[in-house]
Amino acid sequence: MTAPSDGAELAPDPVNQTLSTRLLTTWLHAEGGLLAVKDATSGRYLHVDAAMARFFGRPAAELIGRLDSELFDAVTATALRAAEQTALAQQAPLWSEHRLEWQGQSRDFAVLRAGAGELLGSLWLDRAQANQREQQLRMALEQLEQQQRANAELRRELADQALRDSASGLYTRTHFEDQLRREADLSTREHREFALVLIELDPATDAVQALGEPARQHVLEALGRLLRGGTRAMDASCRYDGNRFAVLLSGVGLATAHSRMEGLRRRCATQIVLLDGRELGFSVAMGVASYPHTAQTLDELRDACDAALAEARRRGGNHVTLASIPLVRP
Repeated sequence: MTAPSDGAELAPDPVNQTLSTRLLTTWLHAEGGLLAVKDATSGRYLHVDAAMARFFGRPAAELIGRLDSELFDAVTATALRAAEQTALAQQAPLWSEHRLEWQGQSRDFAVLRAGAGELLGSLWLDRAQANQREQQLRMALEQLEQQQRANAELRRELADQALRDSASGLYTRTHFEDQLRREADLSTREHREFALVLIELDPATDAVQALGEPARQHVLEALGRLLRGGTRAMDASCRYDGNRFAVLLSGVGLATAHSRMEGLRRRCATQIVLLDGRELGFSVAMGVASYPHTAQTLDELRDACDAALAEARRRGGNHVTLASIPLVRP
């Protein structure tokens, strides 16, 4: 084969052209593409492929020479012709989006138009498959985001469970002590007080004693719910040990703490817990102290609470006792 001389044009390769046409046609059909060629001036169809003929539901020969106004409603035909005129005016391939109401269904198409002399070619790509893929992708992403949120929530719950007592649902003593130290530091910096309350279940009633450990667990759960419902988000409550509980009331003085705990004591005394058809009543004794009015250190605060709780128990339980305020500071 002799190589062409400089400046000579290679003759079209019919094998390559045929292969390219087949590949383009295969891709068009795979993408749901429709192909048409029109007279650029009149807008009449000069050629439609088999896919376009199937879309119209007519033999290709019946479409040749027709206008869009003969095939679509007036609004659609006007929109299509306007897009064609824009493509011809730009003298460059132009994409446009069209939604057609066709045979009782909405069909979305992306249409590529290009003019060549007196001809106007248009390639219609049905957006149904692309829209379906986009919808599936959006759903997959939403499911992934939901799963990520669920996993994050699960991690928070697991971390929170590690800090909580299983019987009462309240924080453990170790976590509570950390919060107590932070509150004391905040109180020192901002010169504000807070209250500490120690709570102990009074000796069990006959029903609780008769039903044993299951009844005791139900009572612990009920007290835990009351403490969680009766404290604010900035407060903290924990199961201190055995039948004793502790509550930290942030930014609250002794008088306010006493009033709030008196309300909680009454709710405990009237709370009914059911187990195996039997009513389980319970009551609590409370000791209340504040920082820094009744104590200057956390150890002193705990001792003051213990002393106030012992006095409440000495009075027969079901009582709230305030820690004494020393008149003279050492």
